[in-house]
Amino acid sequence: MENIEILNEVHKGAKMGMESIGTIADKTEDVNFKKVLTSQYNEYKKIYDNSEVLLTKNNGIPEDIPPMQNVMTWMGIQMNTLTDTSNNKLADLMIQGINMGIIKGNEILNHEKDMPNETKKLVTDYVALQERNLDEMKKWL
Repeated sequence: MENIEILNEVHKGAKMGMESIGTIADKTEDVNFKKVLTSQYNEYKKIYDNSEVLLTKNNGIPEDIPPMQNVMTWMGIQMNTLTDTSNNKLADLMIQGINMGIIKGNEILNHEKDMPNETKKLVTDYVALQERNLDEMKKWL
């Protein structure tokens, strides 16, 4: 995987996290849960912005999430919360997405040994963020 591809994977993963949080946050009335989601959104935004800076610095073009993937994620959240918008259910949905991000990030770290240090730091920060978010979401189950 080339450096630009790695940066775009993180870029898209952070964007997916932000978009999922936006959809999930609209489903809850719990002020404390919304605060946690807002905090996580802001952390994803930092990773997203950093990936965009590195992409530009490395002459890459930031890629968007494929529209169909966006629609499928949104529809999945809508379908899974038709009858249950409890914090437990919303945290469960967040955990599913977070786990996908952790897996992808660790695959990159384990298989792409020759990436530049700044890219490795970004991927490491992304995985650490996901792991913190996972721990936080478990409290809401």
